[in-house]
Amino acid sequence: MPLSEEEQRILHEIEKSFYEQDPEFADKVKSETVYSHAGRHLKWAIVGSLLGLLFILVTFTSNTALALCGFLLMLVSGVFIPVNIKRLGKAGISDISNAVQQKGLTKPFDKARQGFMQRFHRDN
Repeated sequence: MPLSEEEQRILHEIEKSFYEQDPEFADKVKSETVYSHAGRHLKWAIVGSLLGLLFILVTFTSNTALALCGFLLMLVSGVFIPVNIKRLGKAGISDISNAVQQKGLTKPFDKARQGFMQRFHRDN
């Protein structure tokens, strides 16, 4: 149900006062998306999982108890990865991949991808 003229005017006034009172917070709210929270948690879960694996590899031969701590870190992080992927859904993953492409973070991998595609390309 669309808003009436009066309700739209009131909403516009509230929004205007919000931007005037705290412009930094307003810009932050404007830049956040629905998927930002889950994407941030997914990023930290992946980093935690990789750090746990690295910790296991470094400490396994010298101290098994420390390697167990690395395993626990990797396990806990591994549990959060699918949870946050599910929260993102297809639309969130698409938003993240578009943002990565726009920032140019895929350029270092383009040459390797092209070489891989040429290597395994089959002529019919």
